[in-house]
Amino acid sequence: MSVVIIGGNECMVCQYEEICKKHGCKAKVFVKEKSGFKKKLGTPDLMILFTNTVSHKMVHSAVTEAKRNKIQIARTHSSSASALTTVLQEYCG
Repeated sequence: MSVVIIGGNECMVCQYEEICKKHGCKAKVFVKEKSGFKKKLGTPDLMILFTNTVSHKMVHSAVTEAKRNKIQIARTHSSSASALTTVLQEYCG
């Protein structure tokens, strides 16, 4: 299963990727919106939005792409490792 994580803390990117790997998921993490953001998203099986640490503009772009490509969205306010684990347990296992 492929996962795109939007938001979160820059210092935890490697930790997010490791948690996803433990749940059998391949992850891309976008902490900040950069040019070509929409093109780099691809078509993952699940999009996780950490709503506390992401700009409204980035959420809007992500949700628009998710609707266009029929991608499932999971939103969580917290960007902690345990919040990510909880979301992955719900959707991946």
